[in-house]
Amino acid sequence: MEQVMILNASPRAARSNSKEYAAIFSARCSLPCQYFALKGQPASRLIQEMEHFSHLLLVFPLYVDSLPVDLLAFLAEVQHNPPQNKPRLSVLINCGFLEPGQNDVAVDILRLFAKETGFPMGSVMKLGSGEAILRTPFRSRAEKAIGQLAAAVEQGKATEIATAMPLPRFLFIRAGNRYWKIYGKENGVSYEEMCRMDIENP
Repeated sequence: MEQVMILNASPRAARSNSKEYAAIFSARCSLPCQYFALKGQPASRLIQEMEHFSHLLLVFPLYVDSLPVDLLAFLAEVQHNPPQNKPRLSVLINCGFLEPGQNDVAVDILRLFAKETGFPMGSVMKLGSGEAILRTPFRSRAEKAIGQLAAAVEQGKATEIATAMPLPRFLFIRAGNRYWKIYGKENGVSYEEMCRMDIENP
């Protein structure tokens, strides 16, 4: 029987948006889904678990135009100790940028990984404005796209889906600045201090 292994590769794991995206996917997928968090798990155990699944869905945020370091380390371990059964690899990636295309490099890395290791490549969903969209009236756009991804995984398709908040860039930037000012105030740090920290610690 076909089953989906959902692997949350966010460094924040239990407190991540990726966990919420994984839950939305599970609710919309007709195939049995089992959720795992990469953080704190031995790679050997997760590789062993792969043997029981026909599909592997990686859910994670974009990190510096690439994959989170823990996910890179895990994929290296998979490359050196691959499972005998290689599930079809699909991807749900989100980024804090407005444009879903910011995720392209990370997706290309995973396509290359799949090609070099013999994993069949499945579908990809690229989500822009990922940090914010679930807390806005545009949440339904993300949910609809995740539903499309679930349908593609069920059918074994290799499709690419992309969505984001339908906002002009200047409004998105304005909203982002407002959010960080409120966040800093709530945590006792001024917006100017946050900007200075970002410059000093790029």
